[in-house]
Amino acid sequence: MNPVADGHGIEAEDVVWIRLGAALDAVARREAARLARRVGMPADRVAQVELAVTEAATNLQKHAKDGSLALRVVTLPDRAAVELISLDNGPGIPDLSAALADGTSSRGTLGVGLGSIARCADTFDVHSLPHAGTALLARFWSVQGDGAVPAAEPWVAGLTRPISGESVCGDSWAARTDEGPGGPVVTAMMCDGLGHGPLAALAAERARAAFRNNSHRSPEMIVRALHDQLKGTRGAAVAVARADLSRGVVEHCGVGNISACAVHGDKRSTLLSLPGIVGHQMPNLRTYQAPLERNGVVILHSDGLSDRWTPASFPGLFGRRPALIAAQILGQAGVRRDDAGIVVVKATAP
Repeated sequence: MNPVADGHGIEAEDVVWIRLGAALDAVARREAARLARRVGMPADRVAQVELAVTEAATNLQKHAKDGSLALRVVTLPDRAAVELISLDNGPGIPDLSAALADGTSSRGTLGVGLGSIARCADTFDVHSLPHAGTALLARFWSVQGDGAVPAAEPWVAGLTRPISGESVCGDSWAARTDEGPGGPVVTAMMCDGLGHGPLAALAAERARAAFRNNSHRSPEMIVRALHDQLKGTRGAAVAVARADLSRGVVEHCGVGNISACAVHGDKRSTLLSLPGIVGHQMPNLRTYQAPLERNGVVILHSDGLSDRWTPASFPGLFGRRPALIAAQILGQAGVRRDDAGIVVVKATAP
């Protein structure tokens, strides 16, 4: 989730998911305060984070049919942030501008408190689908001695959610950015460890570590390296995509049931994966290519998300920040009977 720098890996810490319930506001407030103190925020900033998270929780309690909050820490080399994601399957917000301007809401729709959340956050984004639900992103940075916060936005973001009843997720993601001849090249990995629970999470974490520690640029070579590292585990489905933003092309190599596509407007170009299990049964690998337009988005996700979604189902979403894109698709297409994971790469900086 970090703004990219040449050669730096991009990851976020484990996500704390809190389902909608009577104690949602209290639990979320405590967790947000704990994370804010952990990254060194002063007391007044901790109080602001608590306020924003409480507002988001109250919104869900009052108006959403179902929903959850996700809290996590994202880091840069010199500072960190607490990130809040709110997802719901509710009525949506018919007029986002009005909701943000005065924080009011008509009966039965979300909107109360959005303005106060936006004012507290260093980064804020929201996307709403009428009669389907709303995704909200708020990021609160710790500051340097000069009081500055990061101005850069990430090219890439990912999100995972464990199957209901589990505390660990068998899906993982990672990404890095290198400087190519004509500009940045983003390489992203999505892994789905076989099964659920700790053994699936072990395979997923080993894949993430292997991706982080190897220097290959070819998606095919990266998948081969992950195959070697996953021997002795349950194995996994893995996809690696390399988006060359200056050349306008994405290369993809995948094994197993990871969905991969490039989105341009209302069109979705599928990137094929091969049958097999990384760490156990490796097929003869093949790299596929697809064009990546200037405003294109590359998406990899596990089968914990239904593959039936279409870009047309999310009007206005793909111009948003990658973290919000990932959250809204997971919120609308994710299933509770499986681990879910998604990573999103944008071809233009947010």
